[in-house]
Amino acid sequence: MWPSLVSEALRNLPGAAGQAPRQAASPALPLSAAPESTGDDPESHRYRTLWLSDVHLGTRDCKAAALLELLRHCHAPTIYLVGDIIDGWQLRKGWYWPQAHNDVVQKLLRKARKGSRVVFVPGNHDEFARHYAGLHFGGIEVLGDAVHVTATGARLWVVHGDWFDGVVMHAKWLAHLGDALYIFSLKLNRWLNHARHRMGFSYWSLSQYLKGKVKNAVSYISNFEQLLAEEAARRGCEGVVCGHIHRAELRHIETIVYANCGDWVESLTAVAELDDGSLQLLMWKPSSAAPQVLAELRPQARA
Repeated sequence: MWPSLVSEALRNLPGAAGQAPRQAASPALPLSAAPESTGDDPESHRYRTLWLSDVHLGTRDCKAAALLELLRHCHAPTIYLVGDIIDGWQLRKGWYWPQAHNDVVQKLLRKARKGSRVVFVPGNHDEFARHYAGLHFGGIEVLGDAVHVTATGARLWVVHGDWFDGVVMHAKWLAHLGDALYIFSLKLNRWLNHARHRMGFSYWSLSQYLKGKVKNAVSYISNFEQLLAEEAARRGCEGVVCGHIHRAELRHIETIVYANCGDWVESLTAVAELDDGSLQLLMWKPSSAAPQVLAELRPQARA
């Protein structure tokens, strides 16, 4: 089963922080392909491509049930998992893997068996999977990064984004400290929103509020987005699809499309491509039957 693979991969992690992934030489390992108890919704929403990131399976704040709803209602022949799908950092501290998290994995495996191309681009929290770049697991393809070609021929660079985070790359202890503080803010957020719910108020995100108000956080996000857009242009791409910073976004940075998938801890967002090459930023509300479109970019005429 997938948790066994994760556990085995975590045991084989390089000991030194920031150590480069080893070259995978073994054949693809089989994964469990147990059927699901619940089928897809016949009145589903179909896209050309779906991008998901920062699910953080293995953590208590992962909204696995909501993601499973989206995967049952939304379908695409190509699905990109843009990093931090599994939270290896937290699983190493203590194993947490409820049935809902396993159901998400089984749903993705089922989509791969039914013919969808599922591409997993690992992030820093599931960096153990980078050892297996170029291999397939249960029909899921693992790549370090990818280039997606839209219906109009535009090239989108698909990458998690932690390569452009100086803290993650050069001060990993500080990244782990920041992760611990983020987990603490989520726990505090659960308490605050429980109280807000009892008073009749809607959900409010403490971490997103802090990101928007703290000057250094705003500067970090802006620099992150600019660096990714510049690197996409340097690689000859018209855009970039990423994750990592848990801030959903779909806009142009000068002439480059910048799409951030957001996360499935708080924002419950994804990026989708329509058949005409348009891109949409989607948000899923639990117990709904359709995603809400937060932003859309129509394809531009190409020279």
